[in-house]
Amino acid sequence: MKKLTILALAATSFLIACQGAGGDKSSTTAQQEVAAEKGTVFTLDTLASSLKWTGYHKGGLNPRFGTLKGSGTVAVVADTVTGGSFVIDMTAVATDAKSVDPAKSGGKTAADLDAHLKNADFFEVEKYPTAKFDITSTRAFDAAKDKSNIADANVMVSGNLTIKGKAVNVTFPAKLSVNATELALLSKFTINRQDWGLTYGTEGSPQDWMISQEIDIELNLIAKK
Repeated sequence: MKKLTILALAATSFLIACQGAGGDKSSTTAQQEVAAEKGTVFTLDTLASSLKWTGYHKGGLNPRFGTLKGSGTVAVVADTVTGGSFVIDMTAVATDAKSVDPAKSGGKTAADLDAHLKNADFFEVEKYPTAKFDITSTRAFDAAKDKSNIADANVMVSGNLTIKGKAVNVTFPAKLSVNATELALLSKFTINRQDWGLTYGTEGSPQDWMISQEIDIELNLIAKK
């Protein structure tokens, strides 16, 4: 009976560990050369676009989610993205109130979490008010080797994501559509916050250990001529 109990606990722990981040797994490399913007330039429609984030506690418990704001441009030649640059306003990080229950968080609210994310514990927005994403390359999505939870994903996007002054090249799948006047890009992918040195306290400290390293980024971008 004791062995069965241990096995049951181990299985439960494994299932919990597998929960959490639900985005496509991104790959990362060192910073790459930024691609030149060639062709037709589209400007991000900030009202029609959204940039969402979701963070988790260990095991995928108590997810926290919210939004960010940004601006930018993307260039296209014959329905192929040649380059693009986006600036993210880290001072505008906002936690959705629905993700924080004060009754379960010791009285902490979404506003408290916003302040926590903005201070030196995480993004240190007074020193680093913006983050940036610069496209370095794109290629066609290959269903034989590329995987995505996005229906009809058709492109792999690579770019330097700079947070707190550190640039890491990230590659993720997306669904891209382009017409004469509008570009739309949809993606949901997962990054590891420690690739950018984003730790709460020191790496491995009890506070940091309780927070999952994985963060989901969900993009629904609309850009227009």
